[in-house]
Amino acid sequence: MAVTWTIKSLKYNNDSNKGVTQASWECSDTETVSGTDHVGSVVGAENFTPDPSDSGYVPYDSLTNAKVLSWVKTKLGSDEVNRVQTKVAAQITKSKAPPILNTTNTGLPW
Repeated sequence: MAVTWTIKSLKYNNDSNKGVTQASWECSDTETVSGTDHVGSVVGAENFTPDPSDSGYVPYDSLTNAKVLSWVKTKLGSDEVNRVQTKVAAQITKSKAPPILNTTNTGLPW
């Protein structure tokens, strides 16, 4: 299992700087057991206030998935990143667990 973080979409200012104002992301993982895929996924969005005059500003055309993910994870913080990844793993674990079957019945033989 390898958790994958992906930027799904960006919202940006409608000006020449195209500063990113929101990044929608997904954290997911898949585990295949006996030919069955068990998937976990969490989605979210983080808002940003772009400042083209900032020395660390990255032009829109120079952005990469990795760069924007670093912004997202920084904004979330390590505790929240771990919580999201734990939630993905829990979804997979739940998917792999067989359903609990009712093993008793009630009734009268007459």
